[in-house]
Order: sequence, then structure tokens, then C-alpha cells
Amino acid sequence: MDLLLLTSRSPAPTYSPSRPHFPHRRLALPSPLALLATPRIRIRTHARLLPPRPAAARSDPGAAEHADDTPVAAGGIDESDGSVVSVLRSDGAGSESPSIWKQIKEIAVFAGPASGLWICGPLMSLIDTMVIGQGSSLELAALGPGTVFCDYLCYVFMFLSIATSNMVATSLAKKDKRLVQHQISMLLFVAFACGLGMLLFTRLLGTQILSAFVGSENLHLVPAANSYIQIRSFAWPAVLVGMVAQSASLGMKDSWGPLKALAVASAVNGFGVIFLCCVCGYGIAGAAWATMLSQVVAAFMMMETLRKSGFSALSVSIPSLRDFLQILGIAAPVFMTMTSKVAFYSLLTYSATSMGTITIAAHQVMINVFFMCTVFGEPLSQTAQSFMPELMHGVNRSLEKARMLQKSLVVIGAIGGLTIGAVGTSIPWLFPYIFTTDNVVIGEMHKVLLPYFIALMVTPSTLSLEGTLLAGRDLRFFSLSMIACFCVAGLLLSLVCSKGFGLPGCWWALVGFQWARFSLALQRLLSPRGMLFSEEYYQHQLVKLKT
Repeated sequence: MDLLLLTSRSPAPTYSPSRPHFPHRRLALPSPLALLATPRIRIRTHARLLPPRPAAARSDPGAAEHADDTPVAAGGIDESDGSVVSVLRSDGAGSESPSIWKQIKEIAVFAGPASGLWICGPLMSLIDTMVIGQGSSLELAALGPGTVFCDYLCYVFMFLSIATSNMVATSLAKKDKRLVQHQISMLLFVAFACGLGMLLFTRLLGTQILSAFVGSENLHLVPAANSYIQIRSFAWPAVLVGMVAQSASLGMKDSWGPLKALAVASAVNGFGVIFLCCVCGYGIAGAAWATMLSQVVAAFMMMETLRKSGFSALSVSIPSLRDFLQILGIAAPVFMTMTSKVAFYSLLTYSATSMGTITIAAHQVMINVFFMCTVFGEPLSQTAQSFMPELMHGVNRSLEKARMLQKSLVVIGAIGGLTIGAVGTSIPWLFPYIFTTDNVVIGEMHKVLLPYFIALMVTPSTLSLEGTLLAGRDLRFFSLSMIACFCVAGLLLSLVCSKGFGLPGCWWALVGFQWARFSLALQRLLSPRGMLFSEEYYQHQLVKLKT
């Protein structure tokens, strides 16, 4: 029988406090404040008293569950399965938690390369915007609804990415490689099926959706925008399969492999857009072909990266009913969350579209630069999704380290938000001619610089908090809070547009949307009964792990 003794004494040197135990009963239950302030001892006993363990056994918190011949690294790091162990683990029994600055450095080792993953997508759209904007204001305006259709629909399918990263990270935290392969195979099948469905959806209904989106006053934009989305639709299966393969690698804490793949894809896209648009003169259609080709290249390279990690990207299995329900349990709330977010950004672009060609051209530039800058916060969300599962409900569970990780992520987000906000605002302010030579469009761009900065500065911290909610699978609150933010911000957007505030009014509504997300997520994670403070939060999910 396992016993958990909570005392006020210092940890005994014989036993490591870093090992979580999941007791059948407790001998003492202090208050929540005492849980934060009182040192704890976890002593494992059996039906008989055991002699003191040798030094080799004490150095490994999991030695009781390993065979005698299992190779275990010093400091209690299990390398028997080649898995990556969290950088947040303490160095040995009785060692103190790492400082926040040391932890920030360790986070940067993972999040730094991961930044490139989210830069590549908006970078492709930004390259399209810059090249097309030099040739035609009409095609630049048509690129707005075209990218909304392609990029935002892809964003809706981020539930596949989040479900993959969450399931893989959780299974690896429990040292179950066979389950990881099974989950990857299932999600690859789902991704490919969704990709084929989106291909047919775009081919059959793309024109009607664009016509309804731009309105009767802007039907002249539909032919160019439709040409753009029809060409890019051929890459839908590859895009979603590559998304799952990339997220699986990130769930394994590998950010360098996917970065190399997307770096090559971005180079292909940049060269293709310049050649097809500037040299061959294909305009918006040439930009679409270049983007489509780069996405296919990225998908194949992602699958190769996954193969090098020891998992097959060609092994596809149809999920059983139980597997489907497990995926649905994660994907459905995340899908609602992504849909709400995409719906608000689409509503934002729709409101700008109704204000005329000049306004939508200016909005297209600003929203592309905005998304380009916000991707620097996505690595913080991915860091939380990759590392938090191990600290919350894995073999190395430690809420104290989870709180320290969250604090580090918020600090990085605050510093990064101010930096990115300043740099991101200076680009359209000081160098607007790299996007367009139309002075009227530039004037509209400059009207939204202040709300643009305020909305951008809070985004990295918001994404880090939301990443923790996803890692802890607090999906019900996450989805409901996002729906509430969408409803309130959508009403605010409709109000400011009806009162004639123009494009600045649309961007102030975006400010309200971003800050509402931040406030709700922060309040949830600071709750004494939440996942970062309550020892009881995951007790019903924890089981004894066996070799």
C-alpha cells in the first residue's frame, strides 16, 4: 500500500521528493495554503519495512518500476526509451528548483526554433501581399477574402494539431510508445479524410462562399479571389497531414525537425512567388501556385522528420469507436474554440470589406502583419502543451514546477509582447511602401496603429495561458470562454461599424477580444482550486504506472 505523509519536516535525504505518488488514502489533509507553503515528504512503504535503498536506486525516482538491468541516467532521468525528459526536472534529491531566469533560458531552447514554425505560414501570405501589392490594388484587395477562405479554414482544423500534440505528449509522459504510434496513425487518417473533404468543399462551393462574403458591392473581387482559392485547394490533404506530423514532433519536444521542413517550404514559396508573379506575370494565380507547391513540400518533409523520430508517418489506421470518442473529447471543444476565433477574424475582415476597396486593402496589409507578429507567441503555447502534461499528470508530476513554468511563460510573453508590439508597429508606420505605393491605402493603415499595438502586446501572454489550459485539458472552460469573447466582441464590432467609426473601430473591437481572452484565462489559472494549485484536480485520472 502506498502512503502519502505530509509533514513540516525537511525532506529526508534518503528519498527523492521529485517522485509523485498517488495514494489510496491520506493520513493528513492540510489546507490549500498549507499545500503551497509546507514542505512535503513522500514515503513509499509496502506490506513490510524495506531497508534503505542503495545510492544507485536513490538517484532514480522511478527505480522501483524498472528492471534491474534497465539503463537509467544519473539524476533520475530515464533514457531507456529514448524519450526526452522535461527540462524542469530537478537535478537530484534535495536540490532546489531552478531560477526563473534559468528556466527562461531552457524554454528558449525549445521555443526559439518553434517560432519559425508559425512564422512560415503568415510569412507566405505576407510575401504574397508584398509582391501582389506592387502590381495591382485590385488583386491585393482580392487577396483579402482569398486568404480568409484558405488560411482561416486551415486555422479551424487546428483542433487536429492540438489534439495530436496533447495526446502524444501525454502518452510519452507515461512512457507508452506503442500508444503514441497508434494515436499518430489514427490522426493521420482523420487529417487525410478531412483534407479530401475540404478539397471537394472548395471546388463545389468556393465561388458561392466568396460571393456571399464580399457582398454585392464587391463582386468584381470574386474572379481573382476564386482563382486563388481553387489553386490552393489542391494542397488541402497535404496541409492537414503535415499539420498532424508537425504536431506529433512537437509533442515529442522536437522543434528543429519541423523548422527545417518549413524553412525549405518558405524558400520554395518565396522563389516561386517572385518568379511566377514578377517574371512570368501570372499575378494572384502565380502566388497561389507557389504557396500550394510549398505546402506539399512541407508536408512530405514533416513526414520524413517523424520517421527519423522512430514513428511511421505512413502507418494509417481507421479509429475505432472508442478511439474516435477519445479524439472527439479533445477535438470538439477545441474545434468550437478555433471556430469562434476564426469567426471573429472573419467578421473583422467582412466588416472592413463592406467599407470599400481602399479600406480592405489597408486592412489586408495590417492583418497580415498582425498575424505575422502574433506567431511569436505560439511557441509559448506549444511549450506549455509539450511540457505541462508531464508536470500535471505524468510520471514526474509536480505542480510547483508547473507553476514556475507558467510564471516563466508569462514573463517571456510580457517582454516579448512589448518588443514585438514595438517592432511590428514600426514596420507599417515607417516602411509602408514595402506593401503598397498607394498613399490613400497607407493613410488608412496609419489610422489603426494604436489599437494594433495594444492588441499585439498582450497576445503572447494570452497564448501561453491558453496553452496551459489545453495541456491541462480544461477544454470546457476554454471553449465556453472563447465563445463568450466572440459574442461580446462581435456585438462590439457591429456597434462601432454601425456608428461609423470605420476601420479604427474594427481594430478597437479586436483589442477588446484579445484582452478579454487574457483576463479570463489568467483568472482561471490563478484559482486556488485550479489545475496549477489543487493537488486533488487530477486525482481521479492518476493511475499507478507499471513497466
